[in-house]
Amino acid sequence: MQGTSDRELDVALIGAGIMSATLGVLLKELEPSLAIQMFEVLDDCALESSDAWNNAGTGHAANCEMNYTPERPDGSVDISKALQVNVEFDLSRQFWSYLVGRGAIADPRAFIHPVPHMSFVHGVDNVAFLRKRYKAMAAHHCYEGMEYSEDPKKIAEWVPLVMEGRTSGDPVAATRIITGTDVDYGSLTHLLVHHLVGQPGCAVHYKSCVTGLVREQDGRWRIDVRETDSGEKRSVRAKFLFIGAGGGALPLLQKSGIPEGRGYGGFPVSGIWLRCDDPDINKRHHAKVYGKAAVGSPPMSVPHLDTRVIGGQHSLLFGPYAGFSSKFLKHGSLLDLFESIRPANVKPLLSVARDNFDLTEYLVGQLLQSEGHRLATLDEYFPNADPKDWRLQVAGQRVQIIKPDVKRGGLLEFGTELVGADDHSLVALLGASPGASTAAFIAISVLEKCFAGELMASAWLPKLKQIIPSYGVSLIDDAGFCRQIRAMTAEILKIDNIQCPATRVSAARRA
Repeated sequence: MQGTSDRELDVALIGAGIMSATLGVLLKELEPSLAIQMFEVLDDCALESSDAWNNAGTGHAANCEMNYTPERPDGSVDISKALQVNVEFDLSRQFWSYLVGRGAIADPRAFIHPVPHMSFVHGVDNVAFLRKRYKAMAAHHCYEGMEYSEDPKKIAEWVPLVMEGRTSGDPVAATRIITGTDVDYGSLTHLLVHHLVGQPGCAVHYKSCVTGLVREQDGRWRIDVRETDSGEKRSVRAKFLFIGAGGGALPLLQKSGIPEGRGYGGFPVSGIWLRCDDPDINKRHHAKVYGKAAVGSPPMSVPHLDTRVIGGQHSLLFGPYAGFSSKFLKHGSLLDLFESIRPANVKPLLSVARDNFDLTEYLVGQLLQSEGHRLATLDEYFPNADPKDWRLQVAGQRVQIIKPDVKRGGLLEFGTELVGADDHSLVALLGASPGASTAAFIAISVLEKCFAGELMASAWLPKLKQIIPSYGVSLIDDAGFCRQIRAMTAEILKIDNIQCPATRVSAARRA
């Protein structure tokens, strides 16, 4: 344990990942008098989905992920979801910039690096789609400076490894935007937690398993905790409880007994990467290159060849290759899925199983893949890849949301969702993608959902606008302010920016 040991809290955070850390720091900035404690069953923070090797670190700005830009029935491309995710990432950039500016984070290069984001396709139909997608996106100021090419030589300048050894004659196309980033969310979480517990009235408790959640008569939550080493049991009480425990959030939501969580279930999906640490190979690839998921495949199957910068070391990751595990957490139990089944969520679970046979088929196919199959997929994005340069890297567990639905019985959701108590005393974050990249957006959503009174009737709102200058303004609609915010955050975070189509500021020159 670090920090205070008080048993009467203003805020309790379950899970020591990027979500709890972001919300905790934001709340403490808004109200320095808050007593905040964080509880984590493992022996450190960021050991599950926030760990750098357990996620893609894309800085999900929806620059390159084609699943955010579906094709409409009339053949046009819908970029509305991409725009929403794009400006949600701007909130994270502003939050991080504020912390760097006040000295809470000494060096942004400890967690964020400029890495271009690219989309790459081959084949006549896919090229036609990417061409339409580019025209739709490049026409909007949020994607100012996006480049497009169908010239193999130009694409080879951007990503030589993707083009070398490729069979000539197959049409190819790519988009590229230099404002992309690679984010080490594990490092960022450590920085945030370290800053939080350094504040008066704050603490983090590791090796602390939450065994019970009880709402008491005065509206506070009693949190029963067992120390995993000693077995010692104790309880704390909190006015507000945030469950940000990744895959462990669903069982904790069920422990709370709030009616709003009734009927929710989860579907766990495991992940595997191919990883290359060879410096001679890595220095020849500087981009995150996303492909197009096969027809009928779920969003989680989108292949990508990523530059990663973790602990100062450059690596390449390719994948993800999905699989099935009944664990809800990487360090969880094989009984997690079965223990989450309740009478109220049996119907939603069965309905999702009935309506998502394609997902089951996809996962079975992934489970049956041999090393040769994995390398064949890699070959589409790195034709000259040598198998001996790559090794398997197990990623984190994702638990997709299964929510009750009146018409269909249950729905499988691939996003994230906040499920909260009617009195706003508790909120749980369920789901996976886009996850860590929009942690600031999720934290703000918690404020609006559970602290609306404080935002409107105190000094919280002016302070929030100081932390997030664009709060209350649509960066999708306000082009000038969007450019201003991006220039400011790029300068502070030492990442690339495009001020206008003809003027670029290079982070490399500033570093």
